[in-house]
Amino acid sequence: MACRITELVIDCADPERLAAFWSEVLGYVERDREEDGSIEIGPPDLHGAGPTLVLSRSTAPRSGKLPLHLDVNATDRDQDAELERLLALGARPADVGQTGTESWHVLADPEGNEFCLLRSRVRPL
Repeated sequence: MACRITELVIDCADPERLAAFWSEVLGYVERDREEDGSIEIGPPDLHGAGPTLVLSRSTAPRSGKLPLHLDVNATDRDQDAELERLLALGARPADVGQTGTESWHVLADPEGNEFCLLRSRVRPL
């Protein structure tokens, strides 16, 4: 028997803001809300799809680059068009030492969490 990743938890200062951002990026909807202010978002119809994201309020200051980041792929447009969409949603370019010849774009969400937009297009869930 094996385990499966069902949730990714992201500590953040403003769960509302990040839940709204990542919901737009991924086409997710709010699935749960806890009394501590945490918000879980996920695909509109889970049916084994996932993992969900849990945006958990934290006041701890972040220092340095995160040891884990998300990679995303567009589902219905090419990489350039998706990059424009993500920037319009509030993502911004991030420099983590890339050379400029990579096939992906390194971005940061509204709280500075890095993620990569990869080149290939994938089928929607």
